[in-house]
Amino acid sequence: MHPTLHAQATPDKPAYIMAGTGETVTYRELDERSNQGAHLFRAIGLEAGDGIAFFIDNHPRYYELLWAAQRSGLRFTCISSKLTADEVAYILDDCGAKAFVASAALMEVAAPAAAMASCPQLYVLGEPVGAFASFEAARAGHPTTPITDETAGSAMLYSSGTTGRPKGVKRAGAIDPDIAAPNTLATLGAALYGWTADSIYLSPAPLYHAAPLGWSMAVQAIGGTVVMMENFDAEAALRAIEHHKVTTAQWVPTHFIRMLKLPEDVRTRYDLSSLTAVFHAAAPCPIPVKEAMIAWWGPIINEYYAGTEGNGFCVINSEEWLAHKGSVGKGLTAEVKICNEAGDALPPRTEGAVFFAGGNAFEYHGDPAKTADSINKHGWTTLGDVGWLDEEGYLYLTDRKSFMIISGGVNIYPQEIENLLVGHPGVADAAVVGAPHEEMGEQVVAVIQPMDWANAGPELAQELSVWLRERLSHVKTPRQIDFMQELPRHQTGKLYKRLIRDAYWGKAQTPVALVPGMRR
Repeated sequence: MHPTLHAQATPDKPAYIMAGTGETVTYRELDERSNQGAHLFRAIGLEAGDGIAFFIDNHPRYYELLWAAQRSGLRFTCISSKLTADEVAYILDDCGAKAFVASAALMEVAAPAAAMASCPQLYVLGEPVGAFASFEAARAGHPTTPITDETAGSAMLYSSGTTGRPKGVKRAGAIDPDIAAPNTLATLGAALYGWTADSIYLSPAPLYHAAPLGWSMAVQAIGGTVVMMENFDAEAALRAIEHHKVTTAQWVPTHFIRMLKLPEDVRTRYDLSSLTAVFHAAAPCPIPVKEAMIAWWGPIINEYYAGTEGNGFCVINSEEWLAHKGSVGKGLTAEVKICNEAGDALPPRTEGAVFFAGGNAFEYHGDPAKTADSINKHGWTTLGDVGWLDEEGYLYLTDRKSFMIISGGVNIYPQEIENLLVGHPGVADAAVVGAPHEEMGEQVVAVIQPMDWANAGPELAQELSVWLRERLSHVKTPRQIDFMQELPRHQTGKLYKRLIRDAYWGKAQTPVALVPGMRR
């Protein structure tokens, strides 16, 4: 299970194809270029276990970098292209990156981030830019044969920390030194979705996300072909399925919504008959949306519930879902437990915290408190979600303990935004919640208690919006800012955020009075 094996068996087979440009990289080319990258990493002093960070859009060289890091034994961190320079710099230092590779399209953020961080080796894809040397030029002089000390590396991707800063997720267990050791996702893909070396996988999402990163590398591990979209476009996705005879793909509900909103003549224009099994995750999928997708594509739509932490994995196929609408499936790799505040298991149809028993262990890099908070007295671990089980063991998610917002498949954590808002001189208190959004699932809304109630209104809201955009990535900046005279807090200081959130979700008997401020 590694591209190097397929480079020997099927050297001219496409390892991946760029959907927009048609650029094709064969397994021979992927193997040779990743070997050159591995030699470069060794030449600049990177050893097995060292960290490297990538800040790249969906670029043709991305997989070459990933497999170069994997066969070098490096711990690679893929950083969201939506982050600000300060956020990128924090991750660079926190993950201990000894090398940083960015794409030219992101240099406006990458350059100042590198200046703030302490990463010693800087590369850009393409021509040199300032302190960034050309990655392609740097690797060009190195051998296309393997390095002598190959060992398997792995990803360390970032989630949110207790302070609002993201934290790297480390999965426990020894790394197999064999670079071609069995790939867990490839094994799951074969068992659940019928993957083989003939599979053609469409990757419509940014590669820095855990799911598209892991699943697409798994396709290459078994010798299939990945079709990577540079950017998601609903009709372009359908066109790519027809043109490349795509057999499988992973989506988020926002993709479904955008494809369903295409005019009927566009939706029916493309031949999608090559699809045999697709799957979705990352965000709650509205029941009507999933019903419409199954009616359109047939019973080939699967769903899973899991996290970057890898502590559990729930699955459900179309037939099961139609009999258990709204469920995210049954535990596959670990037993699902619903627990009360004491950490004890609850009976079916009782809401509580979702835990996995017997799943893989993990830790949050540099945050033992957050790691401890994710484990209960039985040793079961949680992602912080709330839900319930039916009598057959199917899981239904009803809330998120941390009130994490999922907008268009992107996880957004309110605390970081709230911490910024209360630093503004015009803000006395702030709460950030997720409100319903037809296309994105949820949108970020900030509710402000101003220092002077007389200032509550569009002018202050606009000022706060501009102020936040200078300090936050676009996806985190609230799309709506409203006002309350006093936020609902207990005397202990606990914020009853549920009351605020319920006001936006149309829950009855919500004692919250909101004054509109700004919508964008």
